[in-house]
Amino acid sequence: MSKRAVLLANLGSPDQPDTPSVRRYLNQFLMDPYVIQLPWLLRRLIVGLFVLPFRPKQSAHAYQSVWTDRGSPLVALSMDLLAALKEKTGIPVGMSMRYGNPSIEAELLKLANEPGIEEILFIPLYPHYAESTVTTSVKEAERVIKKHALNVTLNVLKPFYNNPAYIDALVKSAPQVQRIGQDFDHLIFSYHGLPELHITRADPTASHCLSSPDCCQVPSPAHDTCYRHQVLETTRLFVERAELDRQQYSIAFQSRLGRAKWLEPSTEATLRELANKGVKNVLVMCPAFVTDCLETLEEIEIQGSEMFREEGGESLTLVPCLNVQEDWVASLVGWIQNYP
Repeated sequence: MSKRAVLLANLGSPDQPDTPSVRRYLNQFLMDPYVIQLPWLLRRLIVGLFVLPFRPKQSAHAYQSVWTDRGSPLVALSMDLLAALKEKTGIPVGMSMRYGNPSIEAELLKLANEPGIEEILFIPLYPHYAESTVTTSVKEAERVIKKHALNVTLNVLKPFYNNPAYIDALVKSAPQVQRIGQDFDHLIFSYHGLPELHITRADPTASHCLSSPDCCQVPSPAHDTCYRHQVLETTRLFVERAELDRQQYSIAFQSRLGRAKWLEPSTEATLRELANKGVKNVLVMCPAFVTDCLETLEEIEIQGSEMFREEGGESLTLVPCLNVQEDWVASLVGWIQNYP
């Protein structure tokens, strides 16, 4: 049996919550052709003329609102997860970021240079498939292996959106859902948004995704790469396991960028609608993220709470991501140890 190492990959974070650091980070992130799916020149013009002159300062302020003594929450919590996995697996494990540091390249080189390593199990920490998360991470790992002629085999863990261990860990991470109808009026599943064009471009049939209102419920090979189907399936399995009624929850999509048509409804619109209907106390989960980050801590817990109260709501409670929850760590350990 070949000697295995494991490399996990998360999205990433600026090195510091200041404008220059955020500018470098956003440039790397937005110039990725899997993120903004346009020709290089057009992408360069959009990023250079309409994003980088203005957004870094605004984003730096957002990062400052959640920055900790240990730095970026995403990176710090990811390193906590890494420490837990190293302790429980007893094999070489690395943690990398697709953008920023520690990079996939640096961490992959470290693991490949460990004595006797022949195989790398690569785990993108995204439950649901998207080219802008899973594919770009895998392609970067493949690029590094080719560039440095590394003598290792790369195996990739598939998206785990419907894995029973993931669903179980997700449900156990949110005991608050049992108090819907008591302390909380409504639950919002807030998933990261995605342009509809990303959904249709990833459709291997070129005809199924977004072709009808119920396309995600009609069996199709497209579901293997359909982000929308997969988030709906995560929700269905969670709701079934938690025994929630349909009127107790909503599904929404956050973090829009640009003018393209994105998946709907938006989290912002959903919060406004609920507040205007008289809903006072909402619970929000973000199952597309396994680690708390800017999108959960600032966009939802700070901005979302403020906007909900302005619309007449009273409280928004964010359910923490899986982070280093015991059942989540155990799930990863099991996947690592039992990978074929």
